[in-house]
Amino acid sequence: MPMDFLKRIEDASFPLAVRSEGDIHCAAVLAAAQLIEVVLPPSGSEGTPRRVAVILRITPLGRAELNRSREEQVSANL
Repeated sequence: MPMDFLKRIEDASFPLAVRSEGDIHCAAVLAAAQLIEVVLPPSGSEGTPRRVAVILRITPLGRAELNRSREEQVSANL
């Protein structure tokens, strides 16, 4: 899930290269939602070896979404 991926990279050092197809897909979804800035591999290169996406940063909107998600989780545990 893209939000799980966003949580996973929250404390990463950027730029961050990701190579798995699942991670590249999550990065594309998060970029479309403007939660991260990323340089994606060219479209049409699926299935070729060494596809890499480079995540440049989590945007302020992405950080806000992470905080909102954390607050929801805390509220659910009360």
